[in-house]
Amino acid sequence: MDFAYSQKTLDLQAKLRSFMEGLILPNNERWHRETEAGHYPLELIEELKQSAKAAGLWNLFLPSLRNDEPGTRLTNLEYAPLAEIMGRVPWSAEVFNCNAPDTGNMEILHLFATPQQREQWLLPLLHGKIRSVISITEPDVASSDPINLRTSIRRDGDEYVINGRKWFNTGALHPLARIVIVLGVNADRADAPPHQRQSFVIVPLDTPGLRIVRNTPIMNHHAPEGHCELLFRDVRVPVGNLLGEEGAGFAIAQARLGPGRIHHCMRTIGQCELALELMRERALERSAFGSRLADISSIQQDIARSRIEIDQARLLCLRAAWLMDTHGNKAARVDVSAIKVVAAQLQVRVVDRAIQVFGAMGLSDHTPLAGLWTWGRALRFIDGPDEVHLRVVARDELKKAKAALGGNLHHFRHFEDRRGDGAALR
Repeated sequence: MDFAYSQKTLDLQAKLRSFMEGLILPNNERWHRETEAGHYPLELIEELKQSAKAAGLWNLFLPSLRNDEPGTRLTNLEYAPLAEIMGRVPWSAEVFNCNAPDTGNMEILHLFATPQQREQWLLPLLHGKIRSVISITEPDVASSDPINLRTSIRRDGDEYVINGRKWFNTGALHPLARIVIVLGVNADRADAPPHQRQSFVIVPLDTPGLRIVRNTPIMNHHAPEGHCELLFRDVRVPVGNLLGEEGAGFAIAQARLGPGRIHHCMRTIGQCELALELMRERALERSAFGSRLADISSIQQDIARSRIEIDQARLLCLRAAWLMDTHGNKAARVDVSAIKVVAAQLQVRVVDRAIQVFGAMGLSDHTPLAGLWTWGRALRFIDGPDEVHLRVVARDELKKAKAALGGNLHHFRHFEDRRGDGAALR
């Protein structure tokens, strides 16, 4: 495993940093000002998107781009350091068409869309003309277990009829949002194995019976693009809107979530780097009880721990990306779960330390820290809670142990027999 960045990656990093410094950061205040006034800054985003396309910084996330599709085809390993740079300004990913949930949705449309679905929805997404929503989580069940889902998909002639309630549908209020990709349970597959009862169906947002109930706040913050609760009441769509095959919803969800999960982790590392930079500068500027904060040993330890933990997380993220590139997404499943846990918890810890160094200012909107801490805490649920990913890692470890069951114990028992007194095991 060699994680050294190639010259191609280094050149793209330099180009992206220049773009961020020249076009994104100067417009950061405008973006926040417009969203806080209740207006999504679509005009600004569209202007920046055209500049990103012209700079060759478009659709960087998708290794399987075809020749007739717009963008720069990169491996996961090449994309990781670029996503880290984007993560420093959370809204910037949309400028490069690398934003969630569209990246994951484009991934599964790339894998499973019919030719008609590709023309109707995937290509407009790849060109940045529309945005999309993924609709999985439900308010009444533990949605991390798809067997629990209650949204019903029933076939009626040449149509599917959808009934249910979903929430935390990111992007549903975006002015360009056009489709919702809904995971539900096929009413006529009750006799199928539990993980073969779910299907994905594409639902245009303007379909009769689909209603946005509210924009659900996260830690008291309302996202301008929305984390919405959606209500489906006798929503009818053509059977041609089925994504993949009936009963394949769980498998498709796993194909989608692997890349999406690691993209979040890549951006998180960039946000942690930003928090550490702010913490260092604040520690050098601020004094208390006659000493600079930077001269206090506990602050120095927080800075050191943050640097070590960020570098550890980056290496784990790069290894997961490398595994996806070399052995496929399925082979990287355990590593993706591991970095998903590590990255979210890392962001909470590092940003919390930075807030403490800033004092009361860290709780305000004068710095990005409060928002970054909130997002880090949310990431411990997004794309699956920590407990689910820890179980994936634990099961893999136990699987290895079963394969070698008795080997280590046999070695120690043999040593004990030679000693005769059991000292080796005490």
